Amino acid sequence: MEFLRAHAAKIAIGIVTLFIVLIVGEQLISNRTNRMNTSVSDTPPSETTSREAASSSPASTPVSEAQIPVYSVEVLRTIPHDTQAFTQGLAFDNGELYESTGQYGSSSLRKLDPQTGKVLKKASVDAAYFAEGMVVVGGKAYQLTWQSGIGFIYDSKTFRQERTFSYFGEGWGLSYDGESLIMSDGTSSLRFLDVDSLLIRKMLPVTANGVLVKNLNELEVVKGEIWANIWQTDSIARINPQTGKVVGWIDCTGLLTPEERANADVLNGIAYDAKRDVLLITGKNWSKMFEVRVKLKEKM
Repeated sequence: MEFLRAHAAKIAIGIVTLFIVLIVGEQLISNRTNRMNTSVSDTPPSETTSREAASSSPASTPVSEAQIPVYSVEVLRTIPHDTQAFTQGLAFDNGELYESTGQYGSSSLRKLDPQTGKVLKKASVDAAYFAEGMVVVGGKAYQLTWQSGIGFIYDSKTFRQERTFSYFGEGWGLSYDGESLIMSDGTSSLRFLDVDSLLIRKMLPVTANGVLVKNLNELEVVKGEIWANIWQTDSIARINPQTGKVVGWIDCTGLLTPEERANADVLNGIAYDAKRDVLLITGKNWSKMFEVRVKLKEKM
């Protein structure tokens, strides 16, 4: 009894931590679809039919009603993109463009010319790891891996790997809101991490009209909102970072021609340059990056 009284706080923290791990782990187990070969749905969550919604899990399917606006994208210009790049993360830092690519044996961290798409610098990731989302903060590039539970921190100028960090579950997307790193793991929850310790500050469930939105993937913070690719769709969710509620859907269908789509994988990659107010989007093995303007979609 003396031992229990002396260590009650530590025991309680351990129980709570175990509870969180079990809950997140359960969501991850249901999400273990092979991300190395994916196919895209032509129907964004905002246009899911009632029959499809009824046949899916009501606790995980993103739905949209009239009060959640739907936006489209207007292409301002196109930029070449390496079709060998299995894009997992795309991010600007002080006007410089960075990309993280996946696949075992070909994962990398890259610096791109934002005008031409040319690869200016590249660091290969050990073949044992499948690289995922990435963000650059304070001269450091933070890069996740899919199922290894390990992240890498590089000097963003030299691409020298400085250290690693650990996390539970899978790593998918990564962004930064000025205070915390924001991480997705393929579930319906976002993790807010301390930049220095990489410990979780808070968990934020994401919902659309009260329904959990799963498959949150590549992330970007745009004018105070969190934008998230929804894996295997052509949709981007605009998320309120305080409430976790989806406040808009961005429909990105039609960016690639049918011929280009046949040789490409899913939409995945959002990069916002606040200095120039420029938004880039691309996808895995896409031949182009698109500089776009987001506008309210006209009702048919």
